[in-house]
Amino acid sequence: FFSPSICSTGNMDFFSFVDQFGGDEGFGDNFTGSHFIDNGAEDDWDEKATSCIPATVRMISGCQDSQTSADVSNIQSFGLPEDSWASPGGAGGACTCSFISAMEQNPNPSWIELLETMRGILDEKGYSQIPEISASRRVDLAETFEVQGGQQKALLVGINYIGMQGELRGCCNDVASMKAFLEERGFNDFRVLTDDGSGDDMPTSANILEGFEWLVDGAQAGDSLFFHYSGHGGSLRALSDDEKDGKDETIVPLDYQETGQIRDNTILQSLVLPLPAGCQLTALMDCCHSGTVLDLPYLFTATDENLSSANEGYTTMPINSNFDLKFALNLAKDLFRAYQEGGPSGALKAGMTHFMNNASAGNFMGSKFGMFQF
Repeated sequence: FFSPSICSTGNMDFFSFVDQFGGDEGFGDNFTGSHFIDNGAEDDWDEKATSCIPATVRMISGCQDSQTSADVSNIQSFGLPEDSWASPGGAGGACTCSFISAMEQNPNPSWIELLETMRGILDEKGYSQIPEISASRRVDLAETFEVQGGQQKALLVGINYIGMQGELRGCCNDVASMKAFLEERGFNDFRVLTDDGSGDDMPTSANILEGFEWLVDGAQAGDSLFFHYSGHGGSLRALSDDEKDGKDETIVPLDYQETGQIRDNTILQSLVLPLPAGCQLTALMDCCHSGTVLDLPYLFTATDENLSSANEGYTTMPINSNFDLKFALNLAKDLFRAYQEGGPSGALKAGMTHFMNNASAGNFMGSKFGMFQF
């Protein structure tokens, strides 16, 4: 589950990284992206970010942290060919629909072309949500978006919350559509979690976390992994000071009323940090408040101003000013200690413990219908 390669990554191995900051006590008061930007230390940030998160991780989100994401009543309105959809004429998520529609229009886009096309499709359909890309590395937005690699595995999660408050209609369709999209690109190893009976299992909190374990298990350099989530996203009061807005972004499992939501910190610890250097993870998050739900150190928001700058040649992805290196390092240290003490099962237990300790606090969330109370 947890790759010891986190101890030897980039230009600075894990223990040197810890020693440089003098351990927890000497780490310093401010290791956020904004601190490095203000002090002209962006190259230093790049080195430390690579050491903290060894793998190449890229996430496309359908909206910013402050926004909600729409459920589309008729996905055919996005002009997709019928054979690209599992359920032509049915419902779907605006992010998933715009992503696949953009890829149909241009199968080999650059990152900026993909985001610009998605934004244009969403605007044309009357959706105000603004897509974002976040990453563990400084992505050159002029480079081609691709998901091919060595071992190709995908975890797909779609939750309609059937019969529950805030029921959705298109999330399971989204998963079927994404599976077809990935199969066209060589993926054949899937774990599908949906609540309509079409998947391998139900999208409970335990099954999602076990899905993370399955996805990262055996990962190595050259592999291409994919995580797609379509469902409710939320925000809870942060349990630490790593969030500038005071909120943790979340995904909402089917059994959230019993187990709570899955926080961004848990996703970072369970899905992102265990991956080895040279492995690629791509995530597509079709849910509310999803802009930083993987908590990554670089962030580009597809606003008109940012898209215009990128088209003028400023294509280097900027630092996520709110990302806290110290907090991410401490999560990595906890995971590595658990691996040392208990092997893969110990690391998995650490991730589950983090979830159980942190899932239930807070009492509000955003949905594709707006806000509703737990």
